[in-house]
Amino acid sequence: MEKLTGRSKVVSNKKLSFWESIYLPAIIGGMFITIKHFFGKKVTINVPEQTRKRSDVYRGMHVLKRDDEGRERCTACGLCALSCPAEAITMVAAERKPGEEHLYREEKYATIYEINMLRCIFCGDCEEACPKEAIFLTDRLVESEYKRKNFVYGKDLLVEPVEKDKRIDVSKRQTPEVLEFKKNKKFTHNK
Repeated sequence: MEKLTGRSKVVSNKKLSFWESIYLPAIIGGMFITIKHFFGKKVTINVPEQTRKRSDVYRGMHVLKRDDEGRERCTACGLCALSCPAEAITMVAAERKPGEEHLYREEKYATIYEINMLRCIFCGDCEEACPKEAIFLTDRLVESEYKRKNFVYGKDLLVEPVEKDKRIDVSKRQTPEVLEFKKNKKFTHNK
């Protein structure tokens, strides 16, 4: 009978020697590997006392940024929600009322902005799609919870504080070209 492929191998059915039949060399070899790992470097860290060093571009919990005057950057354009492959972002837009210029940067803002952290895959598409640089992924971890509803983060958890000393630095997530562009104040985007 001719084979369809020429890749078949003939398996030998040789008799095992005495030492191979009692499996003693295999057991000793396995114990040697176990003992070698026992005295090796430990990879376990004690959380929360110790923290593991993460990359500068690690993608963790989201933050909604404010501008230099403390106003929210988000204009509720919905591009972040459209670009999200997991459909984890929802928002409701509203018009800024007279007297709220100190709260919101543009005429339109998000009254409700929610991210379902159980659905989010932390891909970073939302921050790439945002034309106002309003949303970024930070190096913070998403806290563990017991109930699913606690994983839907609203503006109360996402918007960074007004105080400048408590703001989250996201400059490491931006390319040098973007940082150079942001220095030029003649563009409306940078004002």
